[in-house]
Amino acid sequence: EVQLVESGGGLVQAGGSLRLSCAASGLSFDDYAIGWFRQAPGKEREAVACIASSDGTTIWPNSVKGRFTISSDNVKNTVYLQMNSLKPEDTAVYYCNAVLDFSTYWGQGTQVTVSS
Repeated sequence: EVQLVESGGGLVQAGGSLRLSCAASGLSFDDYAIGWFRQAPGKEREAVACIASSDGTTIWPNSVKGRFTISSDNVKNTVYLQMNSLKPEDTAVYYCNAVLDFSTYWGQGTQVTVSS
């Protein structure tokens, strides 16, 4: 059974940093693409970053490029999202996502709140 457990969210002031973790079990990072999505109140869920052994790393949208970094520790089966220079508009629930072919898995989400 695939499980994704996010952690590391919280309340931070604008300009601060947080590192989110996604601990995965029941899958191999060699096979899956692991990504971070976020959903702000009243908005659709959007992709933030993705990491895959075949394609490397990708960061969207433009608003987070240069501030967010995705990385993985394949020994710990954990994917990280380092978020720097946080802005109030980064406030959202952040979800970890794993995809292999037509199978998609989601974590429960972790709240990130950035105060101005």
